[in-house]
Amino acid sequence: IQNQDSKSYNSLNSCIDSLNCGKKKLRHNPICKRIFNKKRKPFNSLKQRLQGTDIPTVKKKPPTKKKSNWRQQHEDFISAIRAAKLATRAMKEGRPLPPPPPPSINPDYIQCPYCMRRFNQTAAERHINFCKEQAARRSFAPGQKGGKPASVSNWTLFKLFASTIFLSSFFEGSS
Repeated sequence: IQNQDSKSYNSLNSCIDSLNCGKKKLRHNPICKRIFNKKRKPFNSLKQRLQGTDIPTVKKKPPTKKKSNWRQQHEDFISAIRAAKLATRAMKEGRPLPPPPPPSINPDYIQCPYCMRRFNQTAAERHINFCKEQAARRSFAPGQKGGKPASVSNWTLFKLFASTIFLSSFFEGSS
């Protein structure tokens, strides 16, 4: 009986712990080393789906980047800073204010045909639909006779005129 116990004890000691998975089998260790040393490729399901079909594999083009206009934006910013400095210097010295710089127009923005304001792509899509409805309501306002539509250009001229009056009164009142 002791002889059998010693054989089983020796066989347990001869088993080596696998460093990779923790199993204690003598025959398992070299197989385990071989498996864990291999790098597995990621499975490409698209490639497998397309096998056997006549669909050619099309590589996607990287999205085209818009040309950056940072230099123009920087120049606009610098000119706005200089104009603000001139205005504050004129206010301190009591001189008349210089005319405001012309507004810079961002070429990436889309102009609304109804109110002439400019928006980025997503905001323009929402705004133009809204402004179209508002222009239709404005054109048939109850104060007008005969349902004659109001001119959009008249509205635009009014807004420009009102904004220049506001700006001129703002600069005159601050001195």
